[in-house]
Amino acid sequence: MGPLPRVAIMPDISVTMIIVLCLAAAAAGWIDAVVGGGGLLLLPALLLGLPHAPAAQVLGTNKAVAIVGTSGAAITYARKAPVKVGTAVRIGAAALAGSMAGAFFAAGISSEVLRPVIMVVLLGVAAFVMLRPSFGTTPAGAEVTRARTVTAIVLVGGGIGFYDGLFGPGTGTFLVLALTAVLHLDLVTASATAKIVNVCTNAGALAMFAYHGSVLWQLAAMMAVFNLAGGMLGARMALKKGSEFVRGVLLVVVFSLIAKLAFDQWSA
Repeated sequence: MGPLPRVAIMPDISVTMIIVLCLAAAAAGWIDAVVGGGGLLLLPALLLGLPHAPAAQVLGTNKAVAIVGTSGAAITYARKAPVKVGTAVRIGAAALAGSMAGAFFAAGISSEVLRPVIMVVLLGVAAFVMLRPSFGTTPAGAEVTRARTVTAIVLVGGGIGFYDGLFGPGTGTFLVLALTAVLHLDLVTASATAKIVNVCTNAGALAMFAYHGSVLWQLAAMMAVFNLAGGMLGARMALKKGSEFVRGVLLVVVFSLIAKLAFDQWSA
């Protein structure tokens, strides 16, 4: 019988910082539910609140928090949005495999090389969304053929999953954009589908972090309650306000991600 999984010990942290982290988790859950990218807020908040914690504990705790909010948002969407759960789960399975492959190659790739490439891609995405006001606001009407579904599983699931394991930032946003383009979904349905895919990838990553004792479960449990509330609120707002609202939030998140990557590149 192998050794039992280790359990991370909760570090000393002030009540004020716990409140700040919980509020950050709520805001991140809202952003993630609407269009993805909640990690842009949650990860820096955890790094601020846990300055002396190993990076693996920060990442593991982030996954433990995020999977709760993402699951709540996915359930909220699935009840009211026209989501094909089977297709979403197949894409999620491919994304899980892709993220594992990306993580395997991550050690040999420099993030300093990837950041400028991703910034250029995001600038192109922002320009495309702004120049195409109808993108994702109404269904394109094209039939979702078997070929498109396979393309979504291989390229969207496997490709973006690989990126998630290799680098990570903006994965949820890329999922929404890719699902909109490949499967001709409106932005609300694409966000709903992306949430189910994210649950699959988060579950795999969390299992690995948990096995290695890299999750601060007490802190994660407190933050997860707020992340769940934010995620469910974000999903309801996206369903109520529609694709135009999601498009506006999408542009804000894309430019925020560009700014963060630019700052990281400059700092490096």
